[in-house]
Amino acid sequence: MATPSVSTNVMLAVHEKKTNSVDLYKPLRQYLAQHYSEAEAVDNEDDLLTIQQMRNEIEKMMDSPDARRDLLQRYFRALCVMESRFPISNEKEHIDTVSFTWFDAFKGKKATQQNIHYEKACIMFNVGAIHSQLGLSADRSTPNGIKQACNFFQAAAGAFAYLRDNISMKASAGNATVDISVECAGMLERLMLAQAQECFFEKVILDKKPPALCSKVARQVGLYYEETHAALLLPPLSQQFEKAWVAHVQLKAAQFQGEACYRASLDLHEKENIAEEIARLKVAATALANAKKSSKGVVAPLLESVSKLEVTINSSLEKATKENDRVYLMRIPLEASLAPLPAASLVKATNLADILDASKERMFTKLVPDSSAKALSRYTELLDDIVRTQVERLQQESEITRVKLKEMDLPDSIHALDGSAVLPEQLRNDVESIQLDGGLSGLKSAMGQLQDMKRVSEELLVQTEDMLQRESQQDAQFRLQFGTRWKRPPSNMASKGFQERLSGFAVKLKQASDTDARIERSLNDNWEFLSILDVKPIEASLPSLATPIMSLNGDEDAVVGTLKQSLAQLEALGSQRAGLEDALKEMKRKDNILPKLLSTSGSCEDLFKKELAKYEPVCLEVSKNVQAQERLLQQIMVQNKRFAAVFNVEDFRVSCDRTFKHLGAAVAKYREIQDNISNAGIKFYLSLQDAINSLKQDCSEYVTSREAQNRDMIEALQRQLAGFSFRENSSSMPYPTISSPAQREPSPGPPPTSNHAYYSTGGPFVAPQPHLGSLPQHIDVPKYPAHLPPQSVLQHHLGPPSQHNEVPKYPAHPPPQSTPQHHLGPSPQHSDPSKYSGHPPPQFAPQHHFGSLAQSNESARHPAYTPPPYYSPGASQGVSPSYTVPPPPQVGSQQSYSQQPPYAGWQAHQQNAPPAYYNNAPPANMPQPPGPPQLPYSYQPAPSTAPYYQPSHGSYYR
Repeated sequence: MATPSVSTNVMLAVHEKKTNSVDLYKPLRQYLAQHYSEAEAVDNEDDLLTIQQMRNEIEKMMDSPDARRDLLQRYFRALCVMESRFPISNEKEHIDTVSFTWFDAFKGKKATQQNIHYEKACIMFNVGAIHSQLGLSADRSTPNGIKQACNFFQAAAGAFAYLRDNISMKASAGNATVDISVECAGMLERLMLAQAQECFFEKVILDKKPPALCSKVARQVGLYYEETHAALLLPPLSQQFEKAWVAHVQLKAAQFQGEACYRASLDLHEKENIAEEIARLKVAATALANAKKSSKGVVAPLLESVSKLEVTINSSLEKATKENDRVYLMRIPLEASLAPLPAASLVKATNLADILDASKERMFTKLVPDSSAKALSRYTELLDDIVRTQVERLQQESEITRVKLKEMDLPDSIHALDGSAVLPEQLRNDVESIQLDGGLSGLKSAMGQLQDMKRVSEELLVQTEDMLQRESQQDAQFRLQFGTRWKRPPSNMASKGFQERLSGFAVKLKQASDTDARIERSLNDNWEFLSILDVKPIEASLPSLATPIMSLNGDEDAVVGTLKQSLAQLEALGSQRAGLEDALKEMKRKDNILPKLLSTSGSCEDLFKKELAKYEPVCLEVSKNVQAQERLLQQIMVQNKRFAAVFNVEDFRVSCDRTFKHLGAAVAKYREIQDNISNAGIKFYLSLQDAINSLKQDCSEYVTSREAQNRDMIEALQRQLAGFSFRENSSSMPYPTISSPAQREPSPGPPPTSNHAYYSTGGPFVAPQPHLGSLPQHIDVPKYPAHLPPQSVLQHHLGPPSQHNEVPKYPAHPPPQSTPQHHLGPSPQHSDPSKYSGHPPPQFAPQHHFGSLAQSNESARHPAYTPPPYYSPGASQGVSPSYTVPPPPQVGSQQSYSQQPPYAGWQAHQQNAPPAYYNNAPPANMPQPPGPPQLPYSYQPAPSTAPYYQPSHGSYYR
C-alpha cells in the first residue's frame, strides 16, 4: 500500500495586542520625590528613562520579531521590579495618574486599567504571540526548519501557560479584554502545542518512520486540536473568534484523526489484519467527510491537503475491501468496538521562569522606603519567632519518641518476631562493607597477592644478582687474559655498593616473609571466628524471637497485633510532624509582605496580625500532634510490658547483645588482618619492588658502562699492538728488527687526537715494548682443525716473532693467500707506521666485530694467552712478520632480563648453564654479512672512552 507524501501543512499565528502611549517617567519620578526624596529621584533617573524608552518602543512595533521578543521579555522583567516599589492604582496615596490602554487581539476592543498586572498580562500575551509568528515563519521544508518551528511553538505555549497561571486572574478583576482571560490563554496554549506536535509529525514522515509511530504522533496532534476546538465552542470564547478560526481547528482535528487511522491501517496491512484495517479506513473517511461539510472559510491549501488525504484513504479502503471479499472473507468490526488509537505526546510548554526571572535586573535596587524596611524587619522577627518555636517543638517531640522507643527496644523486638532482626546501624554498615570487600575469600585473595608480590621481589633480586655475577665473570676472564695490561678496578670493588644494597634487600625480604607467615597463621587461627562475617544477610546470624511453646492464655497474636497497630499510629504522627515542619518553612519562604507594606496606608500592626494569622492553622495542627503522641506513647508502654512478659524478651536481648559483641570483635579482627595485608604488606612489597627495580636499572647501566669500557680497552690494546706491526713492515729486512728499550726514546704520550688518554690508574696507557730476550726459541705451529679454511684462521696473536722463519703447516688446506681481514686499526698501506714507533697508534673508528672473533664452539675454549708463531704468507709474497692481538675471551652473551628466572636462593646460576643472548645479540658463530664486521645489535661504539664506574660516586647509585 503506497504512502502519500505529506506536504507542509497550514498553521496559525496570533497577532499582537496594540497599545496607546503612556507617560511613565513623570508620574514615577514625582512619586519618588514625594515619598522618598529628590536625591532618590535623581539617583533613579536613568532607570526611569530606561522604563519609558522600552514602553515607547513597544508601542511602535517597528523591530524585527527576534528583537521585539527580547524587548518584550526585558520590559516584563522591569515591570516585575516596578511592582514592588511603585503602587499603581486608583487610590489616593498610590500612583493614580498612570493608565494602561490595550486593544483586543481578535476583536479590536479597547480596555484601560490603572493596574500594573494588566500591563504585565498584555505584555505576556504579546510574548506568546511573537513566538507563534516566529514559528509560522520558519521554513519547515527542511529538518532544521521543522525543529526551529517546533521550538517556537512550544515557547509560545509556555508564554500562554504563564499568563494563565500567574497573571490572568489579577488582570481580569477590572475592565479587561477576553484575550487575556484564563480561558483564552488555556485555549491558545493547546493550539500552540498542537502545531508543535504537528511539526513532529512532519519530521517522522520525512524520516520515513514506521507507520505505527506515525499513527501515534498524528493521533496526539488530533487530540490537541480537539481540545482547542472544544474550548472555542464554550463561553466566553464562543463569540470571540471568527468562524474561519473555528472551522480551521475543526478540520485540523479531523485531518489528523484521519492521518492516525490511515497510518494505523498501513501497520495493520503489514500484519495482514485486513478486518481492522478496513474498519480504521472507514472511520478516517467518515471523519474527513463530516469535517469538510463545515469547512466554510478555511484556506484553500488546507482543503486541498485534506482532499488528497481523503482520496488516498478511499482508494486504500476500496482496495482492502476487494481483497477481503476475494481472499480473507473476514467480518468487519463496528467502529464502536474498536479500541482507541494510542497517542504519543512529544512536546510540552517551555518553562519561561528563568527567562522572566527579575532577580537579575539591577533597576531600582536601592529603592526601599525606610519605614517599609523597618516594618519588614519587624515582621520578619515575628515570623521567625513563630516558625522557630513550632519547629523546635516538633523536633523535641520526635526526639522524645526516639528515646522512649529505644528504651523499650521497639520496633526491633517486633522485627525480630517477624524474622527480621535489626542490627545497630554502624555495625551493619561495617559488616556490609566487609562483605563488599569479599569477606574471608577477599582476605585469602589478598594473602595470595602478597605471596605473588614476594615471589616477584625474589625473582627481581635473583635477576639483579645474576647480572652482576656475569659481569664479574667477564671482568675476571679479561683480567686473566690481559694480565697487568687490564688496568681498571675489579668488579668486586666496583659493584660493592650494589652488593650491599642487594644484601639489605634480601634481609628485608626475609623479615617480610616471616611477617607474612605470622599474618597467615593469624588468619587461619581466626577463620572460624570470622566466618560469621560471611553470613548473608547478616541479620540471619542474629537470634530469633519465637512464639513460646507453652501458651498460657493463647492471646499472643492479639498482643502483637495491638502493639503493631499503636506503632503504626506513632509512625503516622511522626510523618505528620515532618510535613508540618516543611509546611512552616515553605510558608515562610514564600511570604513576601514588602509589596503590601509599600502599598498600605494604614497601621503596620494591623497588617502584621492579618498576615501572621495565616500561620495559626499550622500551629494548631502542631499542638494536636503533640498531644496525640503523648497519649499514644503511654499506651505503647503498657502494651510493650505485656509483650515482653509473653515472649521472654529479656533473654532475647541478652542473646542479641552477645551476637553484637561477637560481630564487633570479628569486624575488629578482620580490619586488623586486612590492615596488615593491604596497608602494611602490599604497600611494603610495592615500595620494595620499586626499590629493587631501581637497583636493577642501576646495575644494568653499570653493566652497560663496564661493557663499553671492555670494548674501548680492547680496541686501545689492539691499536697499540698494531703499531708494532706497522713499524716492522716498514723495514727491508726479511725479519723484523726489534730495537732494545735503550734505543727507543720514551713515549711522550698518546697523540692529541686519542680518546683513550687516561684510565683510572692515574697515568697514560703505554703499549708494552717487546725485546729480543723475551722471544721464544722454539714455537710450534698451532694445530688448527681441518674443517677451517686458511682464510678463517685468525691472526690476532700477542707473542713476539719466532726465531725460525718457519711456514706453518695447515692440514688438508693450501696456505692462506692474504692477510687476516679483522683489522682493528688502519691498514699499513694508509699511513707510515714508522712515525708511531714508541707511541700508541692514533685512534680510528673501530673495525672489529667482537662477536666474530670466535667462529666455532672450540674457539671459546682456547687458553686465555698462548704465544703462537707469527704468520708468514709464503715465499711468493715475501716475509711479512707482524705482531697480532689475541682474540678476546669468549664470554657468554648476556641474558635477556625481560624473562624472570625461577628463584633459586641468593646464589648465581650454575656456571655451566647455557647462556641466553642479551637483547637478541647474534651468537659468535653466526655467519656475518660481507663487508666490514658489524657490532652486535645491543652495542654501539662509544665516541670516547667511558670512565670507570665508581659505585660510591657514580650517577647510577641512588
